[in-house]
Amino acid sequence: MSGTFVGMPAFPTAARAALADTQLRHNLAHATGTIRAKRAAVVGEVDEWEQLRLAGAAAKEAALRDLDTHLVRLEEELTARGATVHWARDAAEANAIVAEVARGHGVDEVVKVKSMATGEIGLNEALAEHGIAAWETDLAELIVQLGDDLPSHILVPAIHRNRAEVREIFLRAMGDVGRPAPEDLTDEPAVLAAAARAHLREKFLRAKVAVSGANFAVAETGTLVVVESEGNGRMCLTLPEVLVSVVGIEKVVPRWEDLDPLLRLLPRSSTGERMNPYTSTWTGVTPGDGPQEVHVVLLDNGRTRALADEVGRQALRCIRCSACLNVCPVYERTGGHAYGSVYPGPIGAILNPLMRGTGRPGTEGEQIDSLPYASSLCGACFEVCPVRIDIPEVLVHLRSQVVDGHRGDRVPKAEAVAMKGAAYAFSDARRLSWVEKASGLAGRVLTRLGRTTLPGGRAAAGRLPGPGASAWTGARDLPAPPRESFRAWWRRTDGGRDEEGQA
Repeated sequence: MSGTFVGMPAFPTAARAALADTQLRHNLAHATGTIRAKRAAVVGEVDEWEQLRLAGAAAKEAALRDLDTHLVRLEEELTARGATVHWARDAAEANAIVAEVARGHGVDEVVKVKSMATGEIGLNEALAEHGIAAWETDLAELIVQLGDDLPSHILVPAIHRNRAEVREIFLRAMGDVGRPAPEDLTDEPAVLAAAARAHLREKFLRAKVAVSGANFAVAETGTLVVVESEGNGRMCLTLPEVLVSVVGIEKVVPRWEDLDPLLRLLPRSSTGERMNPYTSTWTGVTPGDGPQEVHVVLLDNGRTRALADEVGRQALRCIRCSACLNVCPVYERTGGHAYGSVYPGPIGAILNPLMRGTGRPGTEGEQIDSLPYASSLCGACFEVCPVRIDIPEVLVHLRSQVVDGHRGDRVPKAEAVAMKGAAYAFSDARRLSWVEKASGLAGRVLTRLGRTTLPGGRAAAGRLPGPGASAWTGARDLPAPPRESFRAWWRRTDGGRDEEGQA
């Protein structure tokens, strides 16, 4: 796959291009609307849904409070059951570990279970540098890979594609990397799925090494858990001789019973199903059954940075259900690519800055800093989050960090200059009086010109302003300043007691 998020522009620039793509907006509206309706139906069946959310949030929060203890326990249990545990501080270390395992077995390809963590660290590209092809086996991830594309959704990475586009991708690209698609391939979903199944079956049967992530890791038993809907994950987890699992350190839960609320919340919130068709669990190595060599890479890559943020750390409760994406009015109109990360939508708007840091210099820093502003703060994301992450609260918190991170810039932003000017005027009564007089004069002039709002405002022009209008007043009315300030009115009317002769 040649696509990369590296060098992506800031969200406003990327979003502007996405908004101009009518086919993309149609695909997104249809897909997210369908998923929302399915989720609402199955959630409505659960009378104690809010109590279930509270239980899920409590289980994840308890794990985060003593994360170091639970991770050590997880390592001990995995090791005792025959697995090899590796610790990776960042993407480079994690990629190097996986590549070393693959090279050690002399393979030039691996099969992969759908994994956000491996997408986060750019594992496919890192393995390609070592001459190792990483084949995605999830249907949507396969579509993205064959199309030299980038994922745009947590649950449905190819949500921006319709089935006609998928057919063209299969016909064009499948034959270059394996079994080709049938010449008479149609765009019927069942036919497309059958073509993918036949293409992938060859890879499953010959692969010696598989790579996975994990939805959860149980500390007390050393058990990893993967939930999926297609069965491709189970093929990867059982057929190859060697399994390497890249697991974010926040995926750990203390006890087996903590899985109870989480495995009831996740399918309803993600796919709109009562339960996942496939829930696979494995604990180290079982002689004669499944992979006989198991490696687990515990990945930090900015998670401890997020954990240290008392407001933002709740984002690490995320179970990657994508419910917040499906209800977000911003995501529905711009799609996932505009967020410049494998984590798009509202959760991506907080996870990326938390893990990578705000206030960084250069294009990458500008892109990260733009993400907390990629929201209307409507709160729909919090209402559907199965583990009650208050995403709007974290967004506002991160916006303050972005502002604080640029206070020392050599060239201040226009907003900072405006705020400094306001502080200068408001800090002295005489200066404030001059500003009030100038404002009143402007109000009189505008009133005589028949304007009720400042230039650029909607009411002033009687319609939505053109591209040259102010970004703020392009969608809002900004009333013209009053002809008389409150303090002037107070003095003239003796505190409001004398309204005679009011101008």
